Amino acid sequence: MAMCPLCNSLKVLEIYCPACNSRLDDSGKVSDFLDPYGHYNDEETVKMGDGYPNTAKDQICPHLMVCNKCGYDVVKFIQER
Repeated sequence: MAMCPLCNSLKVLEIYCPACNSRLDDSGKVSDFLDPYGHYNDEETVKMGDGYPNTAKDQICPHLMVCNKCGYDVVKFIQER
């Protein structure tokens, strides 16, 4: 089973806001916002309901990146290892 390097603190993603050039914070997996109890399910079940059709097949983890200064947000897909 693959694992996300961001979820497991093996990697830090440095992305900057296109609006104000502040560093975006990693707010975690998108599925954590969609289903607050989703972390109790196994990863494959969570990926079936995360709203992205290819996360399980392509072994990617969608993370919500947020600018705390201006409110900009974007989803970045992280390749699992």
